[in-house]
Amino acid sequence: MAAASLQVEPRGSVLLLTIDRPHVRNALDPTTLDALSGAIEASTADPIIRAIVLAGAGGACFSAGMDLRAVQSGEPGIAASIARFHDWMRSAERPPIVAAVQGLAVGGGFELMLMCDLAVVADDARFGLPEVSRGLVPGGGATLLPARIPLSAALEIGMTGEFFDADRALQLGLVNRVVPASTVLDRAIELAVQLAAQPRATLARIRHLMTLTATEGPAASHEAARKLGSNEHLRAEAAEGVARFLAARQSKAT
Repeated sequence: MAAASLQVEPRGSVLLLTIDRPHVRNALDPTTLDALSGAIEASTADPIIRAIVLAGAGGACFSAGMDLRAVQSGEPGIAASIARFHDWMRSAERPPIVAAVQGLAVGGGFELMLMCDLAVVADDARFGLPEVSRGLVPGGGATLLPARIPLSAALEIGMTGEFFDADRALQLGLVNRVVPASTVLDRAIELAVQLAAQPRATLARIRHLMTLTATEGPAASHEAARKLGSNEHLRAEAAEGVARFLAARQSKAT
């Protein structure tokens, strides 16, 4: 589903998605959520698109998360839009997503970044979960933070509501690159291009298994890995990769 609030720009094997609601800090209403879900669904079925970059327009805020006015007014279909979006973000088959973060990524916007696989952020970006001060429990997956960082750090972020900077996010392992603000989008696209060059099915399975290990434990990941041998796409990518490696080694030897 197309929407004026989402810019969709194919760049070769990478799809750039830009949330375009800077007047409300790129907050997510049902229309934007549905557009994001539709774009991710379409890219999953598109053999050309191999990675996604998710950004926010304006430079001042990556996203403020859910549009609370839409929630408060009870816009029709909002629960279904949220559920569909979360299902696609958790999908094992979707392309990898790199968040390109400038400005604030707080509340649901911080959680949106965490749903992405990798994050390139501006050196002046700020993060936080201020929900506690509003009597709210973070609903976008932030309660899974202890699966990614030490419990004491996760509790501090969730229970104080204080913001923290990009260096702290990098130190905790919540982001992958901290770069000057003017280079965030270019660096995120570079990283996405690097992902797009990898075998698609293999990349998806690595992402899925590592995420399972982090969120459900090694046993769940091990059980899922046991079933991979029957996947014809994985077998084909492995055969192609091994053949390419052996050919390159033979070429060097001669």
